Amino acid sequence: MLTNLSIKNYALIDSLSVDFEDSLSIITGETGAGKSILLGALGLVLGKRADLTALKVADKKCIIEAQFLISNYKLEAFFEANDIDFEEETIIRREILPSGKSRAFINDTPTTLQVLQSLSEKLIDVHSQHQTLQLSDTNFQFYIIDALANNTAKIASYKRGLKLFHTLKKELSALLEAQQQANNQYEYNLHLFKELEAANLEAEEQEAIEKELDKLTHVEEIKLNLTEAQSMALAEDIGIQTLLTKFSNNLSKIQSYSDEYGKLYDRIVSLKIEFDDILSEVESVNEHISYNPQEIEKLNNRLQLIYDLQKKHSVSSISDLIKIQETLFEKIKVVENSEVLISEKENEVHEVAKKIDVLATTIFNNRKKTVPVLIKKIESLLANLGMENTRFKIDLNHTNQYFQNGKDELKLYISANKGVNYGTLKKIASGGELSRIMLAIKAILSSYSQLPTIIFDEIDTGVSGDVSQKMAEIMLQMSKNMQVITITHLPQIASKGKQHYKVYKETIGNNVVTKLKQLSERERIEEIAEMLGGKNISSTAIEHAKQLLN
Repeated sequence: MLTNLSIKNYALIDSLSVDFEDSLSIITGETGAGKSILLGALGLVLGKRADLTALKVADKKCIIEAQFLISNYKLEAFFEANDIDFEEETIIRREILPSGKSRAFINDTPTTLQVLQSLSEKLIDVHSQHQTLQLSDTNFQFYIIDALANNTAKIASYKRGLKLFHTLKKELSALLEAQQQANNQYEYNLHLFKELEAANLEAEEQEAIEKELDKLTHVEEIKLNLTEAQSMALAEDIGIQTLLTKFSNNLSKIQSYSDEYGKLYDRIVSLKIEFDDILSEVESVNEHISYNPQEIEKLNNRLQLIYDLQKKHSVSSISDLIKIQETLFEKIKVVENSEVLISEKENEVHEVAKKIDVLATTIFNNRKKTVPVLIKKIESLLANLGMENTRFKIDLNHTNQYFQNGKDELKLYISANKGVNYGTLKKIASGGELSRIMLAIKAILSSYSQLPTIIFDEIDTGVSGDVSQKMAEIMLQMSKNMQVITITHLPQIASKGKQHYKVYKETIGNNVVTKLKQLSERERIEEIAEMLGGKNISSTAIEHAKQLLN
């Protein structure tokens, strides 16, 4: 429940702090005293958007804090999901800066307006006069029926199923579209794939072919140089091999005289062995090398095929061609396997549809059972509110369409008097009647919903006398299950409150400020007497006020 509201530098309020209690609290005050300012401030702390007109003093920030006792409302999961510390006494703070920016905090943790609004929906219901328009809103009508039908969990499950259903439908549509596009390109893609597959490409072969061609096209130059190298090695008397042998023999003769000479001999022997090995390889290579125009043509043709494929696919490497081949294979496979994939996806869609259809049928049956119960409850309450001839009719039809809350269509009709045809709420009910209908509905919902606090903003507009007394009794009954705060201009309702607060204006210097105070017993008598008889309070009004309070 709301335990405290603190406001600084907002509209006509300099600084204000008020504590609230449970049961039924009343707020009264003259027209223009600032009751709407209080609701405006509360609206900001509940997540409504703000602007600079909210600031009383333009160069100072506005701070609004609301403290809620939430220990009994099972909100720990919400706080954990939004990474906010859970406190049994939770404080929501909203700041509007002179720059126009605003900040929101829950238990001193910065948060977004979206999170703030989500939390507020679980804490408080502010009913203003324009909210009676909700009565004509089909979603609100479903909300009422589903609250009584205990459909909340089933509708949540249905919504999850419906979300999955729409996701699968999109995936199926994407598959069908991809199949159509793939079918259009299938023959061409198949041709490209087979062309690449026939090429039997290997990732490193282009570089190997280019090197081999480079060798084969320079075979004459290579053979000439190899032959000259052999001649230089094998020439009599001056050949490298002969000279190395002589060099080796000279060192062999003196190696025994010194370790130094021995090491030199070993090195020349090693050099000669290495040279002989090189010479042997040169002879072998030279013997086997030959000009092979057929091999050159074969490699040129292979290389030209690779170049043509690269140009055709606008790439510069065989690796890219292999990737394109793999992509083409996947596209071909999609077409060739699409019937299976589509059939599997259709089965998924069908299975989810069956499950949500079962849920939708259960939701409908619960609603159907609840409708007469709801009508009876509303008509009974309205009879006590001076609308004893009012009758409701609710047409509920199960359809084949999927809506966000089931597969049902709903139409609500009302007849305000005997013998009068049924019509829509907008056409039949007056403003005062709509207020009484809304109060009756809120009273019914208070027994089924877990909302901690409800605020009525002059829901008694357009009623008086005995009806207002009955409205007050209904609010008092509601306050046994939840915190009820009522802004009223009727003394009959004001007298029923456990706590009574007054909004008033006060002139301080050249400024007019709005203030709020909790009334003592004597002040309550005077306030209700003034509501009964005006500013000039008579002894009769005082006595009447005491009677109402007692």
